Amino acid sequence: MLKRFLKICLTIAFFSTPSFSFQANSSTLVSDNPKEIIDQVWQIIYRDFLDYSGEYKLEKWIKLRKEILSKKYLDNEEAYIAIKNMLLKLDDPYTRFLDPKEFNEMRIDTTGELMGVGIQISLDEATNEIVVVSPIEGTPAFFAGIKPKDVIVSIDGKSIEGFSIDSTVKLIRGKKGTKVELGIIRDDIFLKVSLIRDRIEINVVNSRINNTELGAKIGYLRLKQFNAKSPKEMSLSIKKLEEQKPFGYVLDLRSNPGGLLEASIEIARQWINTGVVVSTKTKDGITDIRKAKSRALTNRPVVVLIDEGSASASEILSGAIKDNNRGVLVGKKTFGKGLVQSVRSLSDGSGLTVTVAKYLTPSGKDIHKNGIEPDVKADLLLDGKYKLTNLDLGTDKDSQYVVAENILLKKYRVQSENHSYNPKKSNRSYALKNRLRTYQFSYNRTSQE
Repeated sequence: MLKRFLKICLTIAFFSTPSFSFQANSSTLVSDNPKEIIDQVWQIIYRDFLDYSGEYKLEKWIKLRKEILSKKYLDNEEAYIAIKNMLLKLDDPYTRFLDPKEFNEMRIDTTGELMGVGIQISLDEATNEIVVVSPIEGTPAFFAGIKPKDVIVSIDGKSIEGFSIDSTVKLIRGKKGTKVELGIIRDDIFLKVSLIRDRIEINVVNSRINNTELGAKIGYLRLKQFNAKSPKEMSLSIKKLEEQKPFGYVLDLRSNPGGLLEASIEIARQWINTGVVVSTKTKDGITDIRKAKSRALTNRPVVVLIDEGSASASEILSGAIKDNNRGVLVGKKTFGKGLVQSVRSLSDGSGLTVTVAKYLTPSGKDIHKNGIEPDVKADLLLDGKYKLTNLDLGTDKDSQYVVAENILLKKYRVQSENHSYNPKKSNRSYALKNRLRTYQFSYNRTSQE
């Protein structure tokens, strides 16, 4: 069912996770004419909208303009209703109108500071249900046990059947310290989950060195979201870990719902020295190719952890690493969200997110609704009596991480064998390379794989 999700993924109060590209104001004039706001939206769609559903017909859109502008609107609120009804005809949940308050909140949220309970939600196009993509680590939703694929059916005891993303968000949001109760369906079982709303300040990167029994150091980095802070935090984390000279890295993108397009590109350039990162294609067929800039912060081996909650910008990064043979992908197939939304501000302070392009991986793969397959499939295995906590991620209690670490350790064994003398083998290349030097032999007793 997850494949069918149309991922609006607005974090409750808000965190916008489609691959967003911000542009300058479409107009710098403040207008008191409601029709002008309507026409600004119409013009943006006419000029830039990329249709992927097949419902958009240019002739009908042109006809609609005359019809909608022929009506009278007493104020901007009436115009906003008309705009939302107009956009419904596109059958694209990613192309959305936001009133001035919502638009301002979204701009604030991309800086990495949130208010609410900390979940990403999406709309299932087949069932019209509100579904959890993932909770944000360290938030009330995370600690309360909210899980990906949970279907939200009620809020504070009231059914939300037929509700939009925006309507759901407004009910769940509230003041810090207040309570909200979510009714969810999980595996056909109805559950009630009580949450206390809070300010959510997110550090988007967790990092540390894991020491292994073989003596190899493994750098572990978990990237939670792609916001304005992400590239700098990732850069600082990599540089700090590089000082400890790890053998390789495990980059964890599990349940990362995406975020800013530019953030994903900048982070990919920290891992990939040369090659294409991603290309975007508009309705006119124009392809913008973004490449690495020979500024990678490390060339050490990397394994990337992905799952069905890895979406949008996460898929750009994982696709770039896979297609450039920079690393190995481990886990489960990703979400499959390959559309780019541009964020446009309107003259009255409201805004519009509009689908303007689709992105392709370096090999040219269109992953929208298809996702990216891992190189090595691995499930997250849990003991029924044991609940994996935030602190357990990236440890030996995390079965997917263990698979990733073992891939790196296999490389480490091979490298160690090639750089050490083994009396059971001829080691001819080693001996020839070092024949003029005096050695202190080291015996390699590790198991061979």
